[in-house]
Amino acid sequence: MRQINVIWIQSGACGGCTMSLLCSDVSSLLRTLQGAGVNFLWHPSLSQASGPEALAILRSCESGETPLDVLCVEGAVLCGPNGTGRFHLLSGTGLPMKDWVRRLAERARHVLAVGSCAAYGGIPSAGANPTDACGLQYEGEQPGGLLGASWRDPRGLPVINVAGCPVHPGWIVETLLALALGDFNADELDQLGRPRFYADQLVHHGCPRNEFYEFKASASKPSDLGCLMENMGCKATQAHADCNIRLWNVSGSCLRGGYACINCTAPGFEEPGHEFARTPKIAGIPTTLPIDMPKAWFLALAALSKSATPRRVRENAVTDRVAVAPAVRPGRK
Repeated sequence: MRQINVIWIQSGACGGCTMSLLCSDVSSLLRTLQGAGVNFLWHPSLSQASGPEALAILRSCESGETPLDVLCVEGAVLCGPNGTGRFHLLSGTGLPMKDWVRRLAERARHVLAVGSCAAYGGIPSAGANPTDACGLQYEGEQPGGLLGASWRDPRGLPVINVAGCPVHPGWIVETLLALALGDFNADELDQLGRPRFYADQLVHHGCPRNEFYEFKASASKPSDLGCLMENMGCKATQAHADCNIRLWNVSGSCLRGGYACINCTAPGFEEPGHEFARTPKIAGIPTTLPIDMPKAWFLALAALSKSATPRRVRENAVTDRVAVAPAVRPGRK
């Protein structure tokens, strides 16, 4: 088995994707990766090297002396002020981080954008974006970013956007394992460069509130058990991810914690144009309907569903605990 060398660098972000990786439910993260031939040359939290030792590793990869198979970038690239990138310098070098990213990307066999900030700009690019934050190959929904829309790695792949805020640790590990096994090609990516093994799912799949969704029994406040789509801003029927199938730490997801899905794997999620916990409506009809259902069909289905809602579902939807238990059908004598 061939070993692949990985460097992970952090740009403009909170470090949440690294924290997510460190909370991986894999029994031994490093042993699992090393067993598949994944060798971290340097990671800011996993490596002992720091200061001059870390810079020596980066310079060795930049020069081509040490082969670099995978460059992982966490966080948006800060290009300001005025395109100089000097809002974010790599300590000890005097050079902007964006220059380091570009130089290392030229040497790498593959480039991973770890998290939605590195993929599309994410939270750092919101609002007036005073730091000129952008993704590696996207600026929001528009192709471009630091490396440009036409950039491709030596195998013809664009930047692999392992998007999420933060990204699920399983998505990172599985992508690295696939690259180590040589089992990754352009067909494995969706239209936004996300690995399809998780992006071909919807957050709605496996949602614990699906019975309420089916009957359109909706929550009206954060503590309610009902469906969060109609009133509370949930975009699970539009969000590409397997969060409710591949649970976080084997037990959790945003919806299981009582929080609406904000579609954090998509570009532009950080500026929805409304409060995250509110569903925008026109004439009382939510504008965030399921991604692949015609509006007329949804309205007809919703009307039928609400007319058939069992009392148990209707009453439990607006409480913070099960108020009405399922009925027990009498056994046959």
